[in-house]
Amino acid sequence: MAINPHFHHNNAQLNEEMLLIDAAKADPGKFAPLYEKYYKQIFNYVYQRLEDKDAAFDVTGQVFLKALSNLNRYQFKGVPFASWLYRIAHNEVMQLFRTQKDKRAINADIGDLRFICEENETPFFEEYIPAIKTLIQQLAEDDLQLVELRYFEKRPFKEIADILDITEVNAKVRMYRVIEKLKKSLSKLKL
Repeated sequence: MAINPHFHHNNAQLNEEMLLIDAAKADPGKFAPLYEKYYKQIFNYVYQRLEDKDAAFDVTGQVFLKALSNLNRYQFKGVPFASWLYRIAHNEVMQLFRTQKDKRAINADIGDLRFICEENETPFFEEYIPAIKTLIQQLAEDDLQLVELRYFEKRPFKEIADILDITEVNAKVRMYRVIEKLKKSLSKLKL
């Protein structure tokens, strides 16, 4: 699977980011570079799940407010600061879904859907798109989250584990199970 370089950091970038975090911990007024660096990513993550731009702006604002308020609790775990922000965003989105169940959306482009089929050794035909989206929408929330992080955002398992607060091995095992479910369902498609 192609890794999305936009989301990944080398050691020098992680060290540089820690300097920004330490500066913001010492002076909350210095949180702006982190906000500017990650706002678009977090907004896109939230918006992709909501399809309501105003709600996405509100939730994204809450994510950064909570991040700033709890910055002193942040602990470096060898992954980009974004993983912590994504965990906060995930919690905020789940809270919104608990109160407003009709807000959940799945926004996948054809490339994402094609990749899921190819990964599962299932031929991809454009006629499958509605059925594939339906299968994905029928996944349990935890399974759907894994699919979105792995296939739509192309995140490595280490980051997925950190975002979902599980072990990397657990993330891989759960993803394998989800793929097997999708593979079984995709093999039954008769269009």
